[in-house]
Amino acid sequence: MATHYADSEAERASDVASPLIYRTKLPVRIWHWINAWSIFVMLMSGMMIFNAHPRLYWGQYGANPDHPWLVIGHRGTSGFLSVGGLEIATTGFLGYAQGAAYAFPPMVTIPTTYSLADARQWHFAFAWVLLISATLFMAYNLLSGHLRRDLALKREERSIAHLWHDIKEHAQLRFPTGEAARAYNPLQKIAYLGVLFGLIPVVILTGCTMSPTLNAAFPLLAELFGGRPSARSIHFLCATGFALFIVVHLLAVVLAGPFNELRSIITGWYRLPKERSK
Repeated sequence: MATHYADSEAERASDVASPLIYRTKLPVRIWHWINAWSIFVMLMSGMMIFNAHPRLYWGQYGANPDHPWLVIGHRGTSGFLSVGGLEIATTGFLGYAQGAAYAFPPMVTIPTTYSLADARQWHFAFAWVLLISATLFMAYNLLSGHLRRDLALKREERSIAHLWHDIKEHAQLRFPTGEAARAYNPLQKIAYLGVLFGLIPVVILTGCTMSPTLNAAFPLLAELFGGRPSARSIHFLCATGFALFIVVHLLAVVLAGPFNELRSIITGWYRLPKERSK
């Protein structure tokens, strides 16, 4: 009986709620939400801009007679996506959807009715928001030590074995628990570093390359990306990368526990998940 009583006490102790910790600092939370809104608006307005010429090219020139590597179009009421000559039917999703013969349907664009001028205004306005917020956040990262302390991969995390183990754990939906959940895991760090030092700088620079004014003032940009059509293609691929990042990020939030994750990014407070039983 005494042993059974002790076991029950241990079980009840293990059921006590895990500690609530302050995990996400205010500058990180502010940048997260500014960045999220900026990216969403830029993606949606960018899709409307793409609708004006739904073809992508590589090289110095790009026009209808040239050979695009990507086309989103329609034949009558049949939409299609063509990538490198491989054509995929996309009726009802891309090319022709909601009765509209546009590459991207009105439900995902800003504005929802065709207007290249309005879409550009939305796009450029939030491009400035993204540029300013990213610059300030990078300054915070460097000055506060957030980059070195929280985002840089530790020595043991850089090993192939460690990364492969982390990938397998995530594939099995086994997310970090206990003290391991106090910090970002290696895959999170790689994803965030990729956005900070990859997607954001490249999408800003390729956007500048497509601007006739900036292109004239800084011709080196066009040379850097192999021409304005190539810059537009890279810009589109970066936007696709942002969209995939958002999908994976939201899926991870839902699977890891949306209430706890949202509380962390809104208030900063996060409840450590209980240690997984061996």
